[in-house]
Amino acid sequence: MNGLLLIDKPQGMTSHDVVARVRRIINMRAVGHAGTLDPFATGLLILCIGQATRLSEYLIGEAKTYTGRMKLGERTNTDDLDGEVVERRPVQVGADDLRRARAAFSGVISQMPPQFSAIQIGGKRAYRLARSGETVELQARPVRIETLELALVGAAEVELRVTCSAGTYVRALARDIGEMLGCGAHLTALRRMQSGAFSLRDAVALEALQQAGSGWPRHLLPMDRAVEGMPACRLDAVASQRFLLGQFIRLDAEPANPSGRELRRVYDAEGRFIAIGELDTAAALLRPLKVLSARE
Repeated sequence: MNGLLLIDKPQGMTSHDVVARVRRIINMRAVGHAGTLDPFATGLLILCIGQATRLSEYLIGEAKTYTGRMKLGERTNTDDLDGEVVERRPVQVGADDLRRARAAFSGVISQMPPQFSAIQIGGKRAYRLARSGETVELQARPVRIETLELALVGAAEVELRVTCSAGTYVRALARDIGEMLGCGAHLTALRRMQSGAFSLRDAVALEALQQAGSGWPRHLLPMDRAVEGMPACRLDAVASQRFLLGQFIRLDAEPANPSGRELRRVYDAEGRFIAIGELDTAAALLRPLKVLSARE
């Protein structure tokens, strides 16, 4: 039972809550998520099951697509609807203003994370410090906004759709757009639609997973889907055994290339996904990086 489980996270649950619920449903402890969603957010949450938990690092860095809604004229201390309103301003925003905002928040931008975030400051989460009344000193960081769509809904609400790099806070994006518009804003709804190659269309609701009972594995995706962007290589039976024991393998089919090191998906002679390997391209030598059991 190793693989990826795509869950449509409901509103009001933390990502950890979802992991705990799935552990009970499938009766397995080895369950982890690849990228959190705030409790008020819904949508695609990728869970790694069994040995796939060792591959989560390759999923977390993928670009994400979200839809959401922001309320103009109000700032909150969390930059979303779960916080306290700290300022209200009049709203006078039109379509031209949104076009300018879309142009301004395009490409690589500098973003200040929310005060209420999970970033660690001196070993403590920023949101814990903020809740205790401390002013949190955070550092702005570059994020990439690949696409951004903004549409005015009524006089004081904006619907958005954004594709952005990992590490982007959409509620901080809503906050900053509100500042540019001169009225302030906070995020009132957020739904993750896509993460890398994975889509919400293929996700299952927790209730449906529960109802599936012992048939839940039909929702499981092969764990090599987590690294399908890597080139693959296949080893014969002898080389597979040596590789699983930690030995380097020379790939005769790989031409020497002085470019450096590259990651490879590694399969055995029977086509089973057994490891992530690191290829020394100059010597055409493959070393084990993450060894997985080919028999489970």
